Amino acid sequence: MRIGEAAAAAGCTPRALRLYEQRGLLPPPGRTASGQRDYRPAEVARLRVIRELLASGFTIEDLRSCADRLHLLTQDPPPRCGAADAPEGSGSGVVGRRLAILDAEIDRLTRLREDLARRAFGDRAAFGDRAGADPPPYEPVPVTHRSPAAPPAPATP
Repeated sequence: MRIGEAAAAAGCTPRALRLYEQRGLLPPPGRTASGQRDYRPAEVARLRVIRELLASGFTIEDLRSCADRLHLLTQDPPPRCGAADAPEGSGSGVVGRRLAILDAEIDRLTRLREDLARRAFGDRAAFGDRAGADPPPYEPVPVTHRSPAAPPAPATP
């Protein structure tokens, strides 16, 4: 398969495929007699795994650190991520690090949400959802000023 066909089969662009190759996520493919890249089904399967992992929140750097084991995830059935990454329950390795980063981001966003709710609705509203109280009703903020360059608001029937 040529680069365009392989990229289409994996749901990416030829540019992304070249990037994955440059970053070491894909081994250099074979070449045709004319020097064009020639991808086999195993490489397309690996590309699909890379795309799925990136869509799951991993970064290219995360995948670079375990690129030598990505082929394991093309097996049917694939091994559990933790099994290929680190001893079960150890919390180390790529999966453990990514989970810790996601947990930290969830904590940060939760604090941000609580601060915004507190500023908007008072102390009670910040934790209202968790305390079993009804959240404050949504009240749209009226627009009191329009820029002269802004188009007029559409008329409502």
